Amino acid sequence: MCRLFGFRSVIPSQVHRSLTAADNALGRQSEAHPDGWGVAFYVDGAPHLTRMPSTALEDALFRRISGVVSSETVLAHIRKATQGVNNVLNCHPFQHGRWVFAHNGDIPDFDAKRAALMAEVAPRLRRFILGDTDSEVIFYVFLSRLAAYGPLAQRHGAEDVSRAIDETISAVRSACEGPNDDKPCLLTFIVTDGTTLAATQGGKELFVSTYKTRCADRDACPHLAEECEAPTKTGFINHLLFSSEIIDGDNVWDEMSQGDIVAVDWRMRIHRARIGKRPLPIAG
Repeated sequence: MCRLFGFRSVIPSQVHRSLTAADNALGRQSEAHPDGWGVAFYVDGAPHLTRMPSTALEDALFRRISGVVSSETVLAHIRKATQGVNNVLNCHPFQHGRWVFAHNGDIPDFDAKRAALMAEVAPRLRRFILGDTDSEVIFYVFLSRLAAYGPLAQRHGAEDVSRAIDETISAVRSACEGPNDDKPCLLTFIVTDGTTLAATQGGKELFVSTYKTRCADRDACPHLAEECEAPTKTGFINHLLFSSEIIDGDNVWDEMSQGDIVAVDWRMRIHRARIGKRPLPIAG
């Protein structure tokens, strides 16, 4: 399976350690996930996306991008192929407009179920699906659901994105999990438009962090707040990280349970929900 990393902060920050330097950095995990990589980051609200069908740790471009990226929002992925050939069109993250998406999981026997899943994609969006992975189709199912809450180009808050994720999971399972299927769909993914960042644990492990034991920049950062080094009491946070593995360092990590949705909006207000249930109370 693949590995994910997502980052959102109130200030542009470097992610070199998380992608290449830490003991459990994404690049180091590519030794076991060699079938491509991708990094998306935002500059002035626009996504910049680089993808390659090569092993991240062996790719000089991955190391170069990881070293220079400084952004408020980053989404990265390394791939171990389960569906689709190893080419750049099948590498994550996938992009449509300002939205980018990365998936860790699998739809068993996808070739037989592709038509049913494509029927869940809005007709006007189907032509943008260029690869042959289940992940890219899931992305467009999500965009189809999100569009029901307003044009994709407009700003969508954490609540709308969480509802669209919930509806996406339901649609995918309805289309692809029949009574005779003994293997469930695995639907862990992260999605962002650069301001709202959201993730769901859909059967593959995912960890979340909203604060640190101690911020290394606490003596110089003008945005230092109580919630940087403790669970939030207000519902607002200064950073949000998602990772398929706990990354060593100062961040305090919690493991998400299957069905969890965690999101942050443009105000950095944290939102938690469960698939098929009402949103949970705001918490850190």
